[in-house]
Amino acid sequence: MTHLKEGDKAPDFQVVDESGNEVRLSEYQGKKVILFFYPKAMTPGCTNEAKNLQEFSGDLKKRGFEIIGVSPDNTQKQLRFKEKYGLEYPLIPDVDRKLIEAYGVWGPKKLYGREYDGLHRTTFIIDEDGKIAKVFKKVKTKEHSKQILDSCNESK
Repeated sequence: MTHLKEGDKAPDFQVVDESGNEVRLSEYQGKKVILFFYPKAMTPGCTNEAKNLQEFSGDLKKRGFEIIGVSPDNTQKQLRFKEKYGLEYPLIPDVDRKLIEAYGVWGPKKLYGREYDGLHRTTFIIDEDGKIAKVFKKVKTKEHSKQILDSCNESK
C-alpha cells in the first residue's frame, strides 16, 4: 500500500489524459492539486466520487485546487466516463499502472473473503511546492469534496 506520506515530495509525472493531452505534475507548480485514484470508471463508488468533485469544483477552485483523476481504465472508458458525467478535469488512463504504482496505491485487497490485487481508492493533496499535504485513504465517495474542504479548514 501507499508508502507516501504527508511532507513527502510528490512523484512527478508526465502522462496523457483521456483526450490525448499531456499532463505533467510540474506544470501545476504554484497550485494545489487533488490527485485522486479510483478503481474503475462507471462503477457506483467511483461515479459518486467523480460527480461529487465535479459538483464542488467551483468551491475547490476558489481554494486554489486543480483536480486530476487516475484509474487503470483505458482511454475510451475514461473518455466515456468524462462525457457521461460532464467532468471538467483530466482523467488519466493508467493501464500500465506506472503512476498508480509510483504513488503506491496498488496492492492486496479483500472483498467477500476473496483476496486479490487492485487499486486502493486514495486521494493525495499536493501543495503549491509539489509536496504531499494530505493523504485520504478512507474516501467518503458521496462527500469527498467536504472531506477535502474540511481538511483545509483544520490546517488553518
